[in-house]
Amino acid sequence: MNTPPLYRQLAHHYLDAIRSGTLKAGERFPSIRLMMEKHAVSLSTAVQVCRELEDYGVLEARPRSGNYIRQPDTPAKPVATATPAPPDSGAYVGIHEQVSSVLKASQQATIKVNFASAYCAPQLYPLKTLQDNMIKTLRQNPHLLDVVGPTSGNLALRNILARRALTSRTHLSAERIVITNGATEAINLALRAVTRPGDTVAVESPTFYGLLQILESLNLRVLEVPASSRCGINLQALEQLLQGPEPIKALIVIPNLHNPLGSIMPDTHKARLVQLCAEYNTVLIEDDTYGDLVDTEQPLSTLKHWDRTDNLIYCASLNKTLAPGIRLGWISAGKWHDRVEMLKHAQTRGCEALSQLAVSAFMGTPSYERYLRRLRKTLTLQRQQMNAAILRYFPPGTVVTNPQGGTLLWVELPRRYSSMALFHEALKHGILISPGDIFSNAQRFKNFVRMGCGTPYSPRIDEALQTLGQILNTQCQATIL
Repeated sequence: MNTPPLYRQLAHHYLDAIRSGTLKAGERFPSIRLMMEKHAVSLSTAVQVCRELEDYGVLEARPRSGNYIRQPDTPAKPVATATPAPPDSGAYVGIHEQVSSVLKASQQATIKVNFASAYCAPQLYPLKTLQDNMIKTLRQNPHLLDVVGPTSGNLALRNILARRALTSRTHLSAERIVITNGATEAINLALRAVTRPGDTVAVESPTFYGLLQILESLNLRVLEVPASSRCGINLQALEQLLQGPEPIKALIVIPNLHNPLGSIMPDTHKARLVQLCAEYNTVLIEDDTYGDLVDTEQPLSTLKHWDRTDNLIYCASLNKTLAPGIRLGWISAGKWHDRVEMLKHAQTRGCEALSQLAVSAFMGTPSYERYLRRLRKTLTLQRQQMNAAILRYFPPGTVVTNPQGGTLLWVELPRRYSSMALFHEALKHGILISPGDIFSNAQRFKNFVRMGCGTPYSPRIDEALQTLGQILNTQCQATIL
């Protein structure tokens, strides 16, 4: 018989103490640091002990206070301890393999309704305007395709991006912005500039699965820090980890409209997060891909606004807000600008000029802001309609986030349901969803689903959601039997 891993042995040790009354509901649980000292275990093991106890529903976190034994009649609160991945190397399936299996199954199926996409429907994007701009640009610059543009990208576009950043109280220098092939390349460049294989990089948990793929491809160790749909990353858990013996080289966060949570980090949290990373010499990488989709007329502040030490690398993209086929992102790398520029040149050279000029011609006019206002209003309605339908058709106890913008809803099913089982069964009906399993290496989101609502609500979408509800009902009956 195989011996359980050490973290599980310790978790059951404390579970027995809780059940016997030695540790009582409402009492403070030993800190991660204390567990490391008393049990002579690593940070990873101590953190996983807390995760295991949370899975049993006997542990909760209180902001700026610590972990406490849960009151039996109190609903479980968001996770407030962090865990590295993988939690159990014997059973771990790499994120590449896990995501690839989901993507492969999706590609082999005939998809009628796609809830897995984070993009808007094509009719919501200004595609005709961009097409016209491209034609006009080629007429005005007939030799445009004959020359190679600068590595950093078109200066007119960089100037527009720098001016737009001012509305979110962010100061970017156009000369120190590098245009990239979307935010994916920007984050790749940021990580390659500040880390080496084997370094530890912290991420929010859950987080966008593409980010986990990037980290694995660069042979970086992932440390998952819990985040909530209310305010994003848990600063208390992060600070505990920063104080630990294992140096965290970088932290990647999505502060505005987090993917998949939809959370918006409060300004007080943003300021404290920037300060913490500066104190512990951890490079902070900000992904602001979704910032322009926030419902408010006044743009949200970025983390970069509070950066006083050039310790932050700012990344963003136009893929979600303007057109998915235009792979344009950008990076402002602070003190690492020269290295990022060199890596960009070595990796892909400059981005093609046509799309940059066409986008500049649109973003530099008042029409762009009017387009964004229309898009936000449309997405607000679509989220509301999707939210109501999910609660109408899905099992009782289902919880849906209510983000203040964007195209995504994070859906928590009752614990007995499996989002991966729902994924495979839904594919048989031509319905595509994103199962929660792929948004973490820690296997903590098996009963969660990310639902995209970028397409206008229709009878077809309503029928698909009703079908998902019926599948879940069947899944529940099979479990009972």
